[in-house]
Amino acid sequence: MATTAQLFEEPFDADEYIERLAWRTPGGGSKGGAEAFDPKRLLEEFENHIEELKQLDEKIQRRVEKLEHQCHREAKEFAHKVQDLQRSNQVAFQHFQELDEHISYVATKVCHLGDQLEGVNTPRQRAVEAQRLMTYFNEFLDGDLRSDVFNNPDKIKEAADIIQKLHLIAQELPFDRFADVKAKIASKYHDLERQLIQEFTAAQRRGEIGRMREVAAVLLHFKGYAHCVDVYIKQCQEGAYLRNDVFEDTAVLCQRVNKQVGEVFSSPETVMAKLIQNIFENKLQAHVKEKLDETRHSDVEQYLKNLYDLYTRTTALATKLTEFNLGSDKHTFLSKLIKSIFSSYLESYIDMEREYLRSRGAMILQRYYDSKNHQKRLIGTGSIQELKERIRQRTNLSLGPVIDTHGETFLSPELVVNLLQETRHAFERCHKLSDPSDLPKNAFSIFLLLVDHLCVEHIDYALEIGLSAIPSSDAKNANLYFLDVVQQANSIFHLFDKQFNDQLMPLISSSPKLAECLHKKKEVIEQMEVKLDTGIDRTINCMVGQMKHILATEQKKTDFRPEDENNVMIQYTTACSKVCVYVSRQVEHVRKSMDGKNVDTVLTELGVRFHRLIHEHLQQYSYSSMGGMLAICDVAEYRRSAKDFRVPLVLQLFDTLHALCNLLVVAPDNLKQVCSGEQLTNLDRNLLHAFVQLRVDYRSARLGRHFS
Repeated sequence: MATTAQLFEEPFDADEYIERLAWRTPGGGSKGGAEAFDPKRLLEEFENHIEELKQLDEKIQRRVEKLEHQCHREAKEFAHKVQDLQRSNQVAFQHFQELDEHISYVATKVCHLGDQLEGVNTPRQRAVEAQRLMTYFNEFLDGDLRSDVFNNPDKIKEAADIIQKLHLIAQELPFDRFADVKAKIASKYHDLERQLIQEFTAAQRRGEIGRMREVAAVLLHFKGYAHCVDVYIKQCQEGAYLRNDVFEDTAVLCQRVNKQVGEVFSSPETVMAKLIQNIFENKLQAHVKEKLDETRHSDVEQYLKNLYDLYTRTTALATKLTEFNLGSDKHTFLSKLIKSIFSSYLESYIDMEREYLRSRGAMILQRYYDSKNHQKRLIGTGSIQELKERIRQRTNLSLGPVIDTHGETFLSPELVVNLLQETRHAFERCHKLSDPSDLPKNAFSIFLLLVDHLCVEHIDYALEIGLSAIPSSDAKNANLYFLDVVQQANSIFHLFDKQFNDQLMPLISSSPKLAECLHKKKEVIEQMEVKLDTGIDRTINCMVGQMKHILATEQKKTDFRPEDENNVMIQYTTACSKVCVYVSRQVEHVRKSMDGKNVDTVLTELGVRFHRLIHEHLQQYSYSSMGGMLAICDVAEYRRSAKDFRVPLVLQLFDTLHALCNLLVVAPDNLKQVCSGEQLTNLDRNLLHAFVQLRVDYRSARLGRHFS
């Protein structure tokens, strides 16, 4: 059995178990072992081992049954014990209830007995107190204060309690019979009150918090308690304002006093609120009045800066003070204090702000024009000006004399920065100083002033001057400065738009004024865009006119009908060269002056007009074979310039023109084939015929038959 138990060691593996059993049996090993393999012996060993396993199984089964029986018996015993405990617990709970009822009964009896005792003792105490007060009253009646309590300074607290009660009693006595004694009690009352306040003041100076608390508790029932608080507040401020920063001194003072009032007074929030009210109505109000009154009429700019700074610092101080206990509605309390200081200044704030911005903006503008030695022209308004504007837009005529600005755009980045800076400060002040209900309206009025000074008086005026300075399209060697005006106007308006979004929008975003502001902004943009478009269109006309002048003066008829066809040494004509140089310079000018899609729009228009000019110019001449080749070279050079436009349409137009010029040199028999080419097949036959007619051999070679 011991051997069998060893074979059942964990982890158990049946195959391993059989192998180990066979290995231990003599003659049960493999053929290569020390003894020969004996199957009968191995079988006998297996049968004996099976018997041993059966006996072991029976033994284990008996043991399991015994343990199960023992477990059932113990479970029954435990259940009986639990039932006994539950019964004991129920009995104990019943006893506890009975004891609780008994305790409640005894407590009721005790309370009742206490009420009876109190009912007996209270009248007795009152009688004793009344007798004691009558004794002291008799002393006042006789005029001889013999009691030690009135003569011993150490018993001032007890004396104060007595005199306070006698003072209340004296109030009820008829004046005609007790006038003398009432006066004596009142005199003693005020004398003790004065002594207590003096004692409180002395204790405060010595820093004796405990003594201050005792005296304040006694004075609480006296009429002079408020005076005690006033004395405390006054003494707290002594030596507190030694620096120039009244706001910082106030914050430090309140922080220090807040810790003390809770230890001295029974209602610290009331004392703290009274201290803050005293500071606001005296120190702060005097400081604000001094700072603002000295600049209100002499220096409006400094007045507005001071008002903003003082109001900002006062509200910041009030925010710090909210951390103290000032009662149930401290925010309303502090708001009223701030309003009491600034109300007279805030009522007139927006009028002064507008007046300041109006005069400041006018001064900035005038200072700029004076620096340019420019006398500002009066731009007409009303129906006549509107009529001129409509005529100018439809006809591109320059109504009125052309002004020579000598390249001056009359737009100043420095002026713009100054105006926007002033307006930004105004928006900041408006946000802080305006009543929330008036904020959108006030911000809108500031915005209108900005529009008037920046957009109307400066940008719009510069555009008007720029339009007047644009020469006519047939002017020679004209200097075109309007694109510089466009460039600077765009830059300025980006700054204007940024301030609109950053400064104005947060102030009006949730009010009906938002729609008015957006409408006004849109109106200003549209007015400027009309003038910009007009000026750009007239400038392009001038560019085309300059090209036309170059072609008219430089292009000769003999360029395309040379006298010696075999001795042409140039790659392209002088006129073409000068036009291409001029065009490249103007394209670069446009790119520097425009941004975004405006570049492509303007260059497209310029390119189309440039193509039209060259197209019409080429149709003015007749071409020999060599002249046609030279015309093709000229158009190739024009096309090279057209690539600088980076506009597909313009390049396509010059590609087509180049293909048309091939009709000037192609052999007569190949004309029909060339006209059917990819670039010319969709063109009008009359246009093709017109180009072919420019050939000097048109009649002699009977080229017209190809288009009949």
